[in-house]
Amino acid sequence: MPTPGEHKTVQSRILAYAEAIGWTVVPRRQAEQRRGFAPTSSPTESATSTALYFVDLLEAKVREFNPAYSDESGALLRWLRQFQATIHGNLDFVELLRNRGTFVDQAEQRERDLILIDYDDTSRPPEAWRNSYEVTEEWAFHNGHYSTLEDVVFLINGIPVLVIECKNADKQEAIALGVDQIRRYHQETPELFISQQLFTATDAIGFSYGVSWNTVRRNLFSWKHEQIGNLEAKVQSFCAIPQLLGFLQHYIVFAEKDEELNKYILRQHQVSAVEAVLERALCPSRTRGLIWHTQGSGKTYTMIKAAELLFRLPAADKPTVLLMIDRNELEDQMLKNLAALGLGNVEHASSIARLNQLLASDYRGIIVTMIHKFRDMPAELNTRPNIYVL
Repeated sequence: MPTPGEHKTVQSRILAYAEAIGWTVVPRRQAEQRRGFAPTSSPTESATSTALYFVDLLEAKVREFNPAYSDESGALLRWLRQFQATIHGNLDFVELLRNRGTFVDQAEQRERDLILIDYDDTSRPPEAWRNSYEVTEEWAFHNGHYSTLEDVVFLINGIPVLVIECKNADKQEAIALGVDQIRRYHQETPELFISQQLFTATDAIGFSYGVSWNTVRRNLFSWKHEQIGNLEAKVQSFCAIPQLLGFLQHYIVFAEKDEELNKYILRQHQVSAVEAVLERALCPSRTRGLIWHTQGSGKTYTMIKAAELLFRLPAADKPTVLLMIDRNELEDQMLKNLAALGLGNVEHASSIARLNQLLASDYRGIIVTMIHKFRDMPAELNTRPNIYVL
């Protein structure tokens, strides 16, 4: 639980920095009222019965973004409460946040996509934003067994998506202590991490970040900014609304390894690489490019995410994206990771003949193959300009 010193030196500064870039600060008491805290109950009793969302705002946004949505008030919250407090439940919730859920249009008796977040806000001026961006502090929750008090929580349309744990810089291993608290929250109150996707820990100098359900030290990263040690610069770059929307929409990845689901976030150099690939792919005058990755720097996920986003990109006009692998074991892993993205258009060209067949038939989608499968391929097999090889 944060001490007054932590709040004064770090927490309040983060709220001020966030407000300066477009987040609306919701005072703690107001946030508790919106979550349904009972004013006459003890803090523990209130935190036990409270909602994990700003329900009124969330329902209002669902009805605004989905005019055909007609479920009774409260139905949405009952549905959200059915999500498991596990990494699998978190994956299901990410799909919702990416607008891949559905609801039944009762008037037309058909399924429609359920829109929770309008990602086009990234191309709008702040005065035209359709989403609601809010930040609050000391987010209390009690699940009947354990109590949690998160320092700073960021919400989009009433949904908590990011938590920041604050520590004083005068504590030894301050950031490690903050991460330990996040780890404990996962163990004791995992319900919080059904919707929360990212976390950071800061001591006002360092700023480490990661994704929920993965608090392993090797998957925690230091947010880099040219103004080293500047908390304001780090908060305002990491928590910038376009940046956070990008994380949620694109740069959180789930993948299976040894039959266990894992969650990762692309690091800054990986995001830069993906965006460079997309920019070069759409450039009519430059048809080649080189991304240099050192061993262990995440080139597989960079490649997967670049392929996915290139395939989904409207400007690419339903392209063919070839992922060229040099080892059998990488090929198998690549196919599993692509399956976790939920893409329907993925083919495995396991032979020279199959690769030739896919290209000759003008297949649109992602093709996973190995470099030697290109042997003896006819030069003019398919000359369509939106075929990309990664």
